[in-house]
Amino acid sequence: MFDFDRVTDRHGSWCTQWDFVADRFGRDDLLPFTISDMDFPTAPCIITALQQRVAHAVLGYSRWQHDDFLSAIEYWYQQRFRLSIDREQIVYGPSVIYMISQMIRSWSSPGDGVVVHTPAYDAFYKTIAGNQRRVMAMPLQKQGAEWHCDMAALEVLLAQPQCRILLLCSPHNPTGKVWSRAELEQMSALCQRHSVRVISDEIHMDMVMGEAVHIPWSEVADERWALFTSASKSFNVPALTGAWGIISDKQDRTTWFQALKNTDGLSSPAVLAVAAHIAAYREGGAWLDALRCYLAANLQHIADRLNETFPQLNWTPPQATYLAWIDLNPLGLDERQLQHELINHQQVAMMPGSTYGCEGTGFLRLNAGCPRRKLDDGLDRLIAGITRCVAAQHK
Repeated sequence: MFDFDRVTDRHGSWCTQWDFVADRFGRDDLLPFTISDMDFPTAPCIITALQQRVAHAVLGYSRWQHDDFLSAIEYWYQQRFRLSIDREQIVYGPSVIYMISQMIRSWSSPGDGVVVHTPAYDAFYKTIAGNQRRVMAMPLQKQGAEWHCDMAALEVLLAQPQCRILLLCSPHNPTGKVWSRAELEQMSALCQRHSVRVISDEIHMDMVMGEAVHIPWSEVADERWALFTSASKSFNVPALTGAWGIISDKQDRTTWFQALKNTDGLSSPAVLAVAAHIAAYREGGAWLDALRCYLAANLQHIADRLNETFPQLNWTPPQATYLAWIDLNPLGLDERQLQHELINHQQVAMMPGSTYGCEGTGFLRLNAGCPRRKLDDGLDRLIAGITRCVAAQHK
């Protein structure tokens, strides 16, 4: 029904991943597997909704606080997670990271600590430091193919007087970990015990593969918390902007809207983003399910090819996201040498693990959200680059 093998040329579309790859990698002639958007056109139902809205021709100021938008979110939560949500708790913003940043400012002061599980999405480090707060790193532990959080060590961090917020990534980027209900309940209890508030970034909530199940933070939360998400990752529409979330406390919501409207002057959403969200949540389920099957096959294809060539990697696909978090440490490669090889000889761009903190050193993040033909081209280059680096080490 949906053709994810079709290749779309994104050059010349002002695309960050393709047209501006030199900003991060120093060259503009690289095949990119970098930031987390996909090379697929979005769902046809979204294109139709956008065309209908543009055809109206009047693009004036807009609102999101209406039944079309709110009921679409309620419908999606009910269909996907079998949960009911309180529409009075829903908030809107231009992006998930903006919303996280705003909540950090609301719930903490300069110098306060924010706990994050590391390796962490690099924007987390930036927004915490940019708001003059301090990152309190909670390293995840890799045990076989799974990632675990040492809850005793987490409690030590949460108990520190300067700790104000746990910034949770659920599912986790870059590891692709899906948090179990037991883990989430334990974190909730610890945060309540130490009066630490939780901001849960759930932008990858729809990208859970296989038998894993995403549990929204609202299911386990106590007291004051915030959950932020968007259709942008799931339906590949980040260029439209737009995100939404749930803030549990009424006064926190009042403070939120005060900052959004009066401090930052963001009172009108991008109308095409609102239209896209409504179409995605009302009509996009079948497309998303087909996409997830394709992405799961892509991730398994990566595992098959890498493990055939380098059996010692024994790499398995992540539980969630279309981002392959590949542990190359068993090969003993130098990350800088590998990046030099990939960029300058193989002409391919993949994110070095150290981008996501020191715990990511020796890993590589490969964006598998693309047609299989492009993926195979990238894997050919990656395997050739690794092979050359391994050979160089043994000279």
